[in-house]
Amino acid sequence: MTELPDHRSRESAESVVIDCDSCLVRGPSACGDCVVTVLLGGPPQGIEIDAEEQLALAALSFSGLVPPLRLVTAVAGPHLNSA
Repeated sequence: MTELPDHRSRESAESVVIDCDSCLVRGPSACGDCVVTVLLGGPPQGIEIDAEEQLALAALSFSGLVPPLRLVTAVAGPHLNSA
């Protein structure tokens, strides 16, 4: 049996909030090939998926049944103090 690319255990995985308004690649090309659009028909206001749901989406995506989650969000960089 092939192992899913996401090796996190259910205990270590955290829930993820999907907010399409904060996605940095939001637009026709990315949204059209995102699991959120495929399953929900469009961008939601914000949904939270738990660890089991993430594993289910990863399995569906890995097997080619749905596209992967294309969500890309900004990450706060390190705070640098000037001298």
